[in-house]
Amino acid sequence: MTITSNVAYGPAIAAAATRHHLDPRLLAAVAAQETGGPGSNSGRNVVGDGGHGHGLFQIDDRWHAFARTPAAMDPAQNADYAAGLLESNLNRYGDVRSALSAYNAGSPNATGTRTDWGDGQPVGYADSVFHHYAQLGGFGGAGASPGALAGASDPRDSTAEVDALRGLAGDLGQGAAGAQYCPVGAMPLNLPAYRPLAQPDATQRDLAPATGDYADALD
Repeated sequence: MTITSNVAYGPAIAAAATRHHLDPRLLAAVAAQETGGPGSNSGRNVVGDGGHGHGLFQIDDRWHAFARTPAAMDPAQNADYAAGLLESNLNRYGDVRSALSAYNAGSPNATGTRTDWGDGQPVGYADSVFHHYAQLGGFGGAGASPGALAGASDPRDSTAEVDALRGLAGDLGQGAAGAQYCPVGAMPLNLPAYRPLAQPDATQRDLAPATGDYADALD
């Protein structure tokens, strides 16, 4: 499975997903949700959310020091940071829906940003990502029902696909006359380890809490 041929910034997304043991389609679905829109399979490298969301995955500069650096607008580094956040959330909360909710709103139980897919029944953040994921071939494809999405298996369960991406990276690693070129393997980004920012109340949060002005802005 590959997303590189039909998804904007596909190679960067696939590389980041591979490094963080994620299904590339899931990471691409988050990008489409963050900066694409309903029906899109791709995101855009933009500044949004009133100037606070940076890059393909809208890393928020109010909660992440990384978003305050030029690296945040580099799609490869932005994708790698977002993939690290998702991997951390998956390890912490144990399921994809909770990980996605925390990515968006800071709480594994939050509904988060609501998106209307044209049927007049807006869905929460995680369900909207699942719609994008289905369009990218996850859960059996775009025809999957919302019920099927809700009960689907963990999108991390894609070991064979991730291994295939690593194998492809190895095949591409030897170019003409043995020259080293590999869009996946040649990207040790050397990003600093992710650390949540300490807050005035002495807690640490991955993203903004789901209460107060920020939650209102999400709606």
